[in-house]
Amino acid sequence: MKKEQYILIVGAVLLVLVIYFFGKTVPPGKETSASAATSTQSFDIQTAIKAATAQLPTHQQTYVNGLSQAVVRGDVKAQQIATYRQLASFWSDSARAFLPFAYYTAEAAKLENSEKSLTFAAQLLLDNLRGVEQPEIKSWLAGESKKLFEKALELDPGNDSLKVGLGSTYIFGAPAGDPQEVMKGIQQVLEVSRRDSSNIYAQKMLGIGGIVSGQYDKAVERLEKVARSTPHDLEVLLMLAEGYERLGKKDKATDWYKHAAEHVENPALKSELNKRIQQLR
Repeated sequence: MKKEQYILIVGAVLLVLVIYFFGKTVPPGKETSASAATSTQSFDIQTAIKAATAQLPTHQQTYVNGLSQAVVRGDVKAQQIATYRQLASFWSDSARAFLPFAYYTAEAAKLENSEKSLTFAAQLLLDNLRGVEQPEIKSWLAGESKKLFEKALELDPGNDSLKVGLGSTYIFGAPAGDPQEVMKGIQQVLEVSRRDSSNIYAQKMLGIGGIVSGQYDKAVERLEKVARSTPHDLEVLLMLAEGYERLGKKDKATDWYKHAAEHVENPALKSELNKRIQQLR
């Protein structure tokens, strides 16, 4: 399977989830121009939020603008946190636009400065970072996630899950063609794995990082361990199939694609996986 084909399948899985929960923030007629602009301009979250706000119905624009002004005027931290959370809730539940939701969730967490809120926001950005193709947006998500993990680690320096999360921002947020950033992240996660080989989160990130960096033998070994512990993790199943296919082990690749197909409900995605299974036979 070509790398592009695999990315299409995994990306489609993540895209379906994102669209299901957050919808689309760009009207169909504007998608082409928006995509073109993204490829030539650096990403600015405030510009993205303004563009998303402009597409809302008038009454929702009034609501959002009112809350945004309240943040600027508010001089009490608790008031600012509450307003950021209101904005995050609106963009998640009503507008279903992920980037504004992520931004306001992150800003609220920074102000609150609790390990719980910082970890939640950092993980939210990291999880969605892995399904993003646009390099500018990927870079923004990775940068924000790093800051949040670092702030959380200041509060709990010995937390291995936070260390794995921070390393993962390098693995998945590295610019295309920059293997040094990927390896930097892998080394950070390895530090945790060497201390605790039973840390499934670390094994998963190392396994996926191994697939990303082309270290397939070690990657599938780690991912099989993860799959035994979490047999319903679709991403792990797809990565195992990809790893074995890259190693030329078609029978094993087919088995893992079958396992993955069993966990996909979307008809189009299931069809793509079944086609791939037939091609490998």
